[in-house]
Amino acid sequence: MTLKIDRVVDGGSVVFSLSGRIRVDHLPELQRLFDLEGQDRAVVLDMKYVKLVDRDAVTFLARCQLNGATLQNCPAYVREWIKKEEGLK
Repeated sequence: MTLKIDRVVDGGSVVFSLSGRIRVDHLPELQRLFDLEGQDRAVVLDMKYVKLVDRDAVTFLARCQLNGATLQNCPAYVREWIKKEEGLK
């Protein structure tokens, strides 16, 4: 399973619709996209079709959220995992 990224500009936000599995090897590309797009717009990650994430992805998502990104339609298990990871710091 791979990661698919679709981009849509919605007013002052850019929405990245993610589907599939988010793994550590996808993170540099996601970071590059967020750095490019997040300068002028709010970043929204629509995770409705995300099936699996690894620990590095959870750490990355938590950092994105702390930096102002919105996690939309985030699976409950991912939200819970982010909370646990934040509690370990």
